[in-house]
Amino acid sequence: MGNACNCLQIDQGTSIEEIRGSPGKHAKHTFSDGATYTGEWRDNLRHGVGVQEWPDGARYEGEWSLDKAKGKGKVQHAGGDVYEGQWLEDMAHGEGIYRHADGSTYQGQWFEDKQHGSGFEVWSDGARYEGRYSNGRKNGQGHFDWTDGSSYHGEFVDNDMHGRGNYRWGDGRQFDGDWAKNMMHGRGIFTWTDGRTYDGDYVNDIKEGHGTYRWPDGRTYEGQWRNGKQHGNGTNTTVNGEQRQGLWQDGTRASQWRNSKQHGNGTDTIVN
Repeated sequence: MGNACNCLQIDQGTSIEEIRGSPGKHAKHTFSDGATYTGEWRDNLRHGVGVQEWPDGARYEGEWSLDKAKGKGKVQHAGGDVYEGQWLEDMAHGEGIYRHADGSTYQGQWFEDKQHGSGFEVWSDGARYEGRYSNGRKNGQGHFDWTDGSSYHGEFVDNDMHGRGNYRWGDGRQFDGDWAKNMMHGRGIFTWTDGRTYDGDYVNDIKEGHGTYRWPDGRTYEGQWRNGKQHGNGTNTTVNGEQRQGLWQDGTRASQWRNSKQHGNGTDTIVN
C-alpha cells in the first residue's frame, strides 16, 4: 500500500476562466482540460459544496473553500482507489479512510496527503498494522500481524522494526529485545517452544558477543559467542549445578575444563 494519498490535483490544466455574469449558487463550469465542476461559487471560485469530474473518470464530491478542497469530501480515482475524509488545500488532511482497488485500506490520520499520526492499515492478503505514522511511514509504537501467524509489537522507524520490540513466530518462538532494520540487533531474550532460552547479544540476527543459553533440564552455557556459536571463554553448568570453565571454538569446546576434575577435549554444542 502506498504511503501517500496524492488524492486531488486540480490545479494542473484547470485554471478557471472568467465566468461571465452571475454563476448562481449551483452553476456548472467546464475547464480547459475538459474537467467539469457543478456546485457553489464565490467570486468565480469554487466555494461551498460541489462536484468536480475529470475526463478520465476521477470524481471529487465535497466541500470547497476559495477554490480548494477543504472540509469533508470524497475522491474516486480513475483506477478505483477511493479516499473519503477531511481535506485542506486540496490534500488529505485530518481523519480519513483510503480504500485501494485491491482491497487494502488505511484508516486514520493524515497530514498533507500522507499518513501521519495514529492509523490502522489492512492489506489485501490479510496482514494488518495498527500504530503510529510519520510522513507516510510507520514510525513509533505499533503492532503488526502477518498472515502466517507471526506478529510484532514494539517500535518502528521508517517502516522497519527498529528499537525495542517483541516478535512472535507462528510456531510459538519469540524474541523480546532490540531490533535494527528488521533484524535482532543488540540485547534480547530468545525463547523456544521446548523451553530453551538465549539471553544475550545479537548482531544482524546472529548470536554475537556475550550471552547465556539455558536448556530445559537446567544446563547452561554462559560466555562468548561468534557467528551464532559458542566461541571464546565460557562456563558450562551441569544439571547438578557443577560449573566448568573452558575455551570454545565454532561451537565446540577446544580446551580442557578448568576448575574441574574432567580433562580432555569435549563436544558440548548447541542445537538451535
